[in-house]
Amino acid sequence: MISIKELKTKSDLKDFVKFPFKLYKDSKYWVPPIISEELKTFNKKENPVFNDAEATLFLAYKNGEIVGRVAAIINSLEIKNPTMKKMRFGWLDFIDDLEVSKALFNKIEDIGRSHNLVFSEGPVGFSNLDKVGVITEGFDSIAPMVTWYNHPYYVKHYEAANYKVEKAYTESRFPFKNVKPEFFLKAQELIKKRYQLKALEFTKTEEVMPYVDKMFDLFNESYALLSSFVAITDVQKAYFKKKFISFVNPEYIKFVVDKDDNLIGFAIVMPAFSKALQKMNGKLFPFGFRHILHAKKHSKEVIFYLIGIHPDYQNKGVHAVIFNEYYNTFTEKGIETCIRTPELEDNYAIHQIWKHFDPEVYRRRKTFRKDL
Repeated sequence: MISIKELKTKSDLKDFVKFPFKLYKDSKYWVPPIISEELKTFNKKENPVFNDAEATLFLAYKNGEIVGRVAAIINSLEIKNPTMKKMRFGWLDFIDDLEVSKALFNKIEDIGRSHNLVFSEGPVGFSNLDKVGVITEGFDSIAPMVTWYNHPYYVKHYEAANYKVEKAYTESRFPFKNVKPEFFLKAQELIKKRYQLKALEFTKTEEVMPYVDKMFDLFNESYALLSSFVAITDVQKAYFKKKFISFVNPEYIKFVVDKDDNLIGFAIVMPAFSKALQKMNGKLFPFGFRHILHAKKHSKEVIFYLIGIHPDYQNKGVHAVIFNEYYNTFTEKGIETCIRTPELEDNYAIHQIWKHFDPEVYRRRKTFRKDL
């Protein structure tokens, strides 16, 4: 018999966060989250996303043992749009038992109907900066820190619950040796002169901070037309600034400004922390932090996390300026592999940016939808 329990206590939340450590204990490709950070994600006092969203967390039990979990999420900013009456869900994990997944899906759908929502979609997080999608192809590669990993059997559970594919994403990678500077070296000089642009270089995190709010504003503007986009609020900007920016090497943050110092392009690249996180096994202390610092300094793999160009400058070659800056930085650091986080298959503009580097699509993932 399957029983579903809504989380009420700190102990319940710890069980929720730690369940995947058991489910994926034998996987070479799953990357553990940092337990303390994952707990903060669901702390309403820590995470300002709860100013505009609510989450109900559930654990599934079978014979007294935890066998599944899910977060049912309603983003109030999103559902104000009559075409986006969506019941979000994420952090969905379960053993290979259709009765378990069915019970979890039923909870999601019941909440959606009780709020007069039109459809459910997942796995997704609270916002567009969260993890997204269930892997449908490419289970034999280590997962980047900023994505979820799942067992191959997950897809059949979505299908059994009558969920249909809603969005498709690809993840790709390319060796840095594929990057040929002749594709952008001359072009970026012409573009900087034509539009009176300059690239900003940083060596310290405090140098980045004055531009971070502008970056999030540009993120909102440049991604606004993508499906299911929910803008980052001012309170969330402050939260993400504190949580993420110090995590990123300042030399991996590239900004392009115009003659009036207005931000018109940005990109954030992160060292690959996945192997460090596997060694940490969820714990920052006493020694986990060392693995993070070592990866931050020595990783030969980098992950392109975000890139955005102001709508007025899209299709004008600004990305060539950004790539030229990264080429110099990566050459100096001996970077060997570049990895891209999940990108919508129908985001043709972003795919065009990378075409000269001959990227290999090594993983596909999807979100699934069901009308309520």
